[in-house]
Amino acid sequence: MPESHAVPEVPKIAGWINGQTKGRPTPAAFLRFHRWLYQTTDGRLGHGLVGAPSLVMFTTGRHSGKQRISVLIYGRDGDRFVVAASNDGLDHHPGWFFNVQVDPAVKLQVARNKLAGRAQVVETSSPEYSRLWALMNATNHGRYDGYQSKTERSIPLVVVTPSSVEHGT
Repeated sequence: MPESHAVPEVPKIAGWINGQTKGRPTPAAFLRFHRWLYQTTDGRLGHGLVGAPSLVMFTTGRHSGKQRISVLIYGRDGDRFVVAASNDGLDHHPGWFFNVQVDPAVKLQVARNKLAGRAQVVETSSPEYSRLWALMNATNHGRYDGYQSKTERSIPLVVVTPSSVEHGT
């Protein structure tokens, strides 16, 4: 996995999408399309589609035991990947967050690279939280502060530490 921490260049379509959704939740149809595109192209497309780096996270459903798939904006903290359980600022955590609380073993696809890892929740009381929040907010162009302002719940962060990597071809 490359050690680059740079945010990918924003594709023109991402600029348009960001303009259409500013201050509003991203339409579910677009999120489904983004996930489909990322997976169908095996990560060739989708990594920077929304103007910030995104990954595919595979969790195990806490009730069903089935694989659940989420595409999430991420930041890099050394070798670790950081994601925010923002849920567009809704008053409840996203489903994937509850899944990693029950089973922290996850798989990620970052562009064409696939890896296994262990997720750890970082709550607002953690000494790391402020630094990681600033990283995520900068990566996502200030949106996380906007999401936090829409809800009374504290938005937790999740750090995934990789345990193995399969490089894409």
